[in-house]
Amino acid sequence: MIFITAKFLVKPEHADDWPRIAGPFTEATRAEPGCLWFDWSRSLDDPAEYVLVEAFRDGDAGGAHVNSAHFKQAQRELPGYLAATPKIVSQSVDQDGWSELGEMSVDQA
Repeated sequence: MIFITAKFLVKPEHADDWPRIAGPFTEATRAEPGCLWFDWSRSLDDPAEYVLVEAFRDGDAGGAHVNSAHFKQAQRELPGYLAATPKIVSQSVDQDGWSELGEMSVDQA
């Protein structure tokens, strides 16, 4: 699986609207057959920063994503709302989903 985390620093005047602004790109990406997840979170420390956690089945799925029409449209449109170039960590990992965090195991009984 390709596991990606990216930080987006949005211009303050657009920060509250970012989920709507990125909405069409998010929906189209989630509909890709190779997309495992594509989830946004807002920073607790900086309300203008959004963190994107995404995963794709494999390199082919990641390639299909960056070559899609909606990705190319996002490349054209989204930077106008950003205060800085997004930062990214992208790695191939040997798993296909989330594992439990055993150090914080919750007893379901």
